[in-house]
Amino acid sequence: MESAIKIPARRGKAARVRAGQLIKVINTHGTQVVDTWAFNADNMNEFMSMEATRATILKLMPAVGDSLYTNNRRPILTLIEDTTPGIHDTLLAACDRHRYTLLGCEEYHDNCTDNLSAAMAELGLKEPETPSPLNLFMNIPWTPDGMLSFEETVSVPGDYVVLKAEMDLIIAFSACPQDILPINGRLGVVVDRQFKIV
Repeated sequence: MESAIKIPARRGKAARVRAGQLIKVINTHGTQVVDTWAFNADNMNEFMSMEATRATILKLMPAVGDSLYTNNRRPILTLIEDTTPGIHDTLLAACDRHRYTLLGCEEYHDNCTDNLSAAMAELGLKEPETPSPLNLFMNIPWTPDGMLSFEETVSVPGDYVVLKAEMDLIIAFSACPQDILPINGRLGVVVDRQFKIV
């Protein structure tokens, strides 16, 4: 059964997914970073781990055919289709209120960490922690001098990825509200995104 869920601008959404189901994440306007988490539905202390994934696939960015691994070194999602140039980030932590303070924001700023908590609460769940997410569509190149750079996405409107659930899981997303750095475009526009579970 197919269902479409819109991720509101600057907010998060989560859903229950059965093993074998497909999750299609559509970058409707082309410029939006989408923080992505997955938790084992039977034991939320097991979750998608970027650290374990990098050590297993020996890459900084997953490509079609690569699985994403949990902190117990088991596959939880597999990337089966990607219409983007394949630029996604596995290095950066989810933004939080402390990150925006460091960027000079004195008032509360929407953030992916709080978005994850709110999305999980809608399902009556509480995440055990905020794992480092798979940052879909995020462009963080490693420069020749060893630095990381915050750049605009290279996806275009309508680009999407398709992920296959390798176990029963909880999938969660945040339409990243970062509007100080240019990761969501130079104008800092953050808009709705959608995902479909097939």
